[in-house]
Amino acid sequence: VAQSVRDYAARRGLDAATLERFQLGFAPKSGDVLRGHMNSLGYNEEDLTAAGLTGNNERGVYEVFRNRLMFPIADRRGDIVGFGGREMGDHPAKYMNTPQTAAFDKGGVLYGLNLARESIRESGTAVVVEGYMDAIAAHQHGYTNVVASMGTALTEQQADRLKSTATNFILALDPDAAGQEATLRSLESSWRVFERQRVGGRQRSVGHLYQREPLNLKIA
Repeated sequence: VAQSVRDYAARRGLDAATLERFQLGFAPKSGDVLRGHMNSLGYNEEDLTAAGLTGNNERGVYEVFRNRLMFPIADRRGDIVGFGGREMGDHPAKYMNTPQTAAFDKGGVLYGLNLARESIRESGTAVVVEGYMDAIAAHQHGYTNVVASMGTALTEQQADRLKSTATNFILALDPDAAGQEATLRSLESSWRVFERQRVGGRQRSVGHLYQREPLNLKIA
């Protein structure tokens, strides 16, 4: 089964170095491999549920991610706070994320920011795309200042994360109806952050003087 997942990654144009860099993996369909492994490391069922990796229903405990290509989601420091998973079969939920936990807030995390942060800082520009694969493909082709909003409109929290690193923002969301709607919502949330920036003023030292750096938002 794992070979079929590797074949899928190859069809999407991802090379071995990229798979390693983004730590992509696979959650088997059996639904008990992860629990057994984590239990052997000393983690109990409460730990796994708190991390959003298992849940409970009328049939008992189950693994949240099964038969999925897995995308570890890190915070800007590189600590793993959650996961995204792409269904490799015919499950109606093509993509799913870790549910809200003490460590993971989807609206406050940007996928790939830990790997893009230095490039964003050096270039002063952050490019925001929608999905995991969009960000990964961009990095593989040398565009390392790209992060993903994980399929949602850019939130105020996400925009706030970026403005401490960049002054130029480019929204490169999907050109379909959903992408256009997300772009409009992103503009609204970004604008609120930019307005606060204009009122509060981001300053940089120039001798004994301080000069505000304007924030720029563009749509690709």
